[in-house]
Amino acid sequence: MPKVGMEPVRRQQLIDATIESVAELGLQGTTINSISKKAGLSSGIISHYFGGKQGLIEATVRYLLTNLKRELIERVTVTTTPEQRLMFIIEANFARLQLQSDTTKTWLSFWAQSMHDVQLHRLQNVNSRRLFSNLTSSFKALMNDDDAKLAAELCAAMIDGLWLRAVLSKSDENQFEHCERLAKGYVNSLIKQYGA
Repeated sequence: MPKVGMEPVRRQQLIDATIESVAELGLQGTTINSISKKAGLSSGIISHYFGGKQGLIEATVRYLLTNLKRELIERVTVTTTPEQRLMFIIEANFARLQLQSDTTKTWLSFWAQSMHDVQLHRLQNVNSRRLFSNLTSSFKALMNDDDAKLAAELCAAMIDGLWLRAVLSKSDENQFEHCERLAKGYVNSLIKQYGA
């Protein structure tokens, strides 16, 4: 019989083990056995808590998305200006957790698989819409609605593109910091170009 209060601990162990397994073996190579071995838990516990591998994969994506959201929420206060909020959005996307090797490999695996998996595609759309919505909201305080939507679309593409280039080039932390600075510079140029 499981110990009371252990469910959150076990769930997190399995999510962490999934990230490790996907980073090492890829999403296709990751199995219930590889996850349970890395977690040091029986394979049956995955079905118990997540209903199977697919449920655990989806929970892992949600975990990464939640961390990305938390990175932004923890920075924003009631006195945060729209310009500061835009910089915080960029910083959240280039936060240390998002740049860890296992995490970046896992994100790449999920993105690739989302083209073939309806649930992962839905979660990827949630992520994209959230980024676009956050950017649009901040830009709207600085420019008209049409320009804000265009600036948000351009900025989202810049963030994703710079992050992807840094990951695929197996860049070090300095390169990610450089990409973050480039994204911030681009946002400032959009504010100057479209801002009132």
